[in-house]
Amino acid sequence: MAAPSPSPGSPAAPLRFELPSGITIAADAFGTPDAQPVIFLHGGGQTRHAWGSTAAELGALGFYALSMDHRGHGDSSWDPAGDYSIDAFVSDLLGVIDEVGAPPVLVGASIGGITALMAETQSDRSIAKGLVLVDVTPRMEKSGVLRIFDFMKGSSDGFESLEAAADAVASYLPHRQRPKDLSGLNKNLRLAKDGRYHWHWDPKMLETWDPDGYTEEDGERVMKERCKASQRLAIPTLLVRGRMSDVVTEAQACEFLELVPHAEYVDLEGASHMVAGDKNDVFTESVSHFIRKHFEASGK
Repeated sequence: MAAPSPSPGSPAAPLRFELPSGITIAADAFGTPDAQPVIFLHGGGQTRHAWGSTAAELGALGFYALSMDHRGHGDSSWDPAGDYSIDAFVSDLLGVIDEVGAPPVLVGASIGGITALMAETQSDRSIAKGLVLVDVTPRMEKSGVLRIFDFMKGSSDGFESLEAAADAVASYLPHRQRPKDLSGLNKNLRLAKDGRYHWHWDPKMLETWDPDGYTEEDGERVMKERCKASQRLAIPTLLVRGRMSDVVTEAQACEFLELVPHAEYVDLEGASHMVAGDKNDVFTESVSHFIRKHFEASGK
């Protein structure tokens, strides 16, 4: 792991976690390592930059906030065998937590939330102090999940320019205003040898996540496993849903709250599945309020 990050409010400090599996996990850290850790886990196809200013804000509030890239994403290793299963993501997360050295609060969006949920509930001991699930529940809307996969698959050949990438994002997220400054896209794209801009993720992930590889019975079995996992949650838990989400419906959110009666719930108006990107200020306020309510910034 790289050197500790600077004091709260300072720019992000880059970290690299060299895991026993051979996978290297890249992360940005905010705050001081002796504070309560908070680990941010992005959704599939995103990078650690997806959280906007949320991790930086938690660092400024006195927590040790780490925003990490999953394997196959951003600056983390691509898996040579193409293993992008939830079990692989869980293994990576547990390895990072071991290196951090203290139970963190986990904040996970979409597949990052599933990873956090399964890491906590499959372990023989509690590995986290708290859990924030961002627009993800055990049972999700199939049409919304397929729309994400179709977007990723449709852009797997890359883009000829940043403008073309911005057009694709604008089509996928029509409720967002298309940014005039496209420099932020550079954090999520890489200029490949073919001269085209590609998203910062391994195309082999599409093979693992291809819905044609799963039957209806497979899907139902997975959903039941995640429901049972949710019932085992005993740590403070917050579910944040985007009210415009086509991935998590209000009924699915209510089902989760029945499974986890102690869980708190925030339904963000004007936000879709990409909650942190749509309403970052309100999202940051909701998450920081929950974390400060339950945990002291200093001391682990």
